[in-house]
Amino acid sequence: MMSNAEAVPVATAPPLVEGGTAEARAPDARAWVALGCLWFIYVLNFLDRQLLSILAKPIQDTLHITDSQLGLLGGLYFAAFYCFIAIPVGWLADRTNRVAVLAIACGIWSAATMACGVAKTYGGFAVARMTVGFGEAGGVPPSYAIITDYFPPGRRGRALGLYNLGPPVGAALGIAFGASVAAAFSWRDAFLVTGGVGLVAALALTFIVREPKRGGLDRAADAPAPPKAGFGETLRMFVCHPALMLAALGGGATQFITYGLGNFATLFLMREKGMTLQEVALWYALVVGVGMSVGIFGSGWLIDRFTRVSKRAYGLAPAIGLILAVPFFLAFVWAPSWPLAIGLLIFPMCLNHFYLSPAVALVQTEVRPNQRVMSGALLLLVMNFIGLGLGPTYVGAASDFFRADHPTNSLQMALFTLAPFYALAIGLFLALARLLGKAPKTGAVQ
Repeated sequence: MMSNAEAVPVATAPPLVEGGTAEARAPDARAWVALGCLWFIYVLNFLDRQLLSILAKPIQDTLHITDSQLGLLGGLYFAAFYCFIAIPVGWLADRTNRVAVLAIACGIWSAATMACGVAKTYGGFAVARMTVGFGEAGGVPPSYAIITDYFPPGRRGRALGLYNLGPPVGAALGIAFGASVAAAFSWRDAFLVTGGVGLVAALALTFIVREPKRGGLDRAADAPAPPKAGFGETLRMFVCHPALMLAALGGGATQFITYGLGNFATLFLMREKGMTLQEVALWYALVVGVGMSVGIFGSGWLIDRFTRVSKRAYGLAPAIGLILAVPFFLAFVWAPSWPLAIGLLIFPMCLNHFYLSPAVALVQTEVRPNQRVMSGALLLLVMNFIGLGLGPTYVGAASDFFRADHPTNSLQMALFTLAPFYALAIGLFLALARLLGKAPKTGAVQ
C-alpha cells in the first residue's frame, strides 16, 4: 500500500447543484419512491440469502450434512461467487443502466432460490447456492450508487441507513416466515415462495425506478458528465487509499463475527439451547429485526450528525459499538437457557452493526461519481470475502473440531473463539478514526 504522499487522490466534486448547495436541497418524491423500491429488493436479497441459516436444522436433517458442509454452503461456496462477480457487475453498472442491472440480478437470484427448494442432494443444493451468490452480486453495489445519485451530500448517511435496514427486516421476515412455513409445511416451500416473490419484484422494478443522472447532486448543474472510469483506475484508487482499505478491512473483521454467528445462531439456539422452530419464528425474529435495525439506522444518523464536526466519526462509531458489544456477546454464548440468551443477544445484534452505514457512506462520499458502483463493489468484495466467505466456514469447521471433546456444546465452543476478532475489528476502526482525524474537514482522504 502506498504512503499518504504517494496515494492517488480521491476526487470529490464540489457539492453544488442548481439552486444552492446539495446539502440544502431536500430529496424529492421520486427519490423516496426509488429508495423504497431498492429497499424492498434488498429485503428480498437478504431474506433469500438467510433462509439457509434460518432453516439449517431441517435442511441438515433432510440432506444429512455436517456443520462444516453447512458452513461452506453459507460461507465460501456462496461468497466465492457473491464477492468476485460483484467486480465485473460493478464495472458494467458504472457504464450502463444500473436499474436494469439490478433487475436482472434480482431475477437470477430469485430463480436460484427456487432451485434450492427442489434440490435433492448436497451437490445440487451447493450449485443452487452458488447461483444465488452470482445473482446477489449485482444487487447492492448498483443500489448504493443509485441512492447516492438520488440523495445529496448531508442526507446520504440517513438514506443509506434506511436502505441498509433491508438486512434486518429481511432476516427478521425470513426467520418468522421461514420457520413458520417449515414448521407447518416444509423448508422447501419457504424457498419456492420467496423466490417467486423475487421474480415479480424484478419485473416491477424496471417500471417504477428511473435511472438517475450520475453525479447530478455533486457538481454544478451545467458541468459536463464525468468520463467513464476504467477498472484499473478505480481499483488502484481504492487499494492505494489507507482510509478506504481500513474501512473495508474493519468491516470484514466485523462481518467475520456477524456472519459466523448469524449463519449458526438458529442451529445453536435450537440444538444447544432447546428452542423450537415456533419459538425461533417469534423471539429470534424480534431480536434480529429490532437489534440490527437500531444498529444500522442509528449509526447512519450518528455519522450524518457527527461527521459535520469531524470525519473521525466514520471510524469511532463502529469502534465504540464493538467495544460495548463484547461482554454481551460472551454472555449470550455462555447463557444456560434460551430466554436469557435471546435477551442478551439483542445488544450485540445492535452494536455489531454500527460499522455498515459508516463504511458505505465514507466510500460513496469520497470517490468520484463515475466510480461509485465499482468502489461499492470493491468495498463489498473485501468485507464479504473475509466475513461472509470465511466466517461461517470457520465456525462450521471449528464446531466439527470441538465435537469429539464437546459433543453437546460444540457450537458454543466455536462461537467463543470469535472473540479475538472483536479486538482486530476495533483496532482497525480506531486506526481509521486516527487517519481521518489527520485529514482536512472537507476534500479527499489521502
